[in-house]
Amino acid sequence: MPKYIADLTVSSPDIPSLGRIPDRFSADAGNAIPTISISGVGSDAIELAFVLNDPDAPLPNGFTHWTLFNIPTDTTEISAANFRDFTQGLNGIGEPVYTGPQPPQGHGVHHYYFWVYALDAHVDGPHSRESFLEKYASNILEQNRFVATFSTP
Repeated sequence: MPKYIADLTVSSPDIPSLGRIPDRFSADAGNAIPTISISGVGSDAIELAFVLNDPDAPLPNGFTHWTLFNIPTDTTEISAANFRDFTQGLNGIGEPVYTGPQPPQGHGVHHYYFWVYALDAHVDGPHSRESFLEKYASNILEQNRFVATFSTP
């Protein structure tokens, strides 16, 4: 089944697309959870998944900062108030928590991809980004993302 981004949108009132992520969302300055807005989920979707990934991290698959699964399709916002309603998957250090941006000092600007996936199947438990994509790639009906940046001096 082809994947498309015709209707699904993802954004954040806290983080400008292609802009710098405010410090309060970083691991070194509070680790606050940003609000993520979702709209345009197709009627054929069964559930949503969310992945925050830094492909610029000096690791083979970048670094995954947060994964969430089992998000109902009528969800319009992921936030500090409701993220516990969903299944937290594993981040890049193997823990089911949000870890804010924290690129190595002097490593330059990193890009953070905030992905939302609309699926035609239920995700069966906590996964890492890699195991989720490996197991559910064929179940992705729609996907979209926004990108923001962060760097440390």
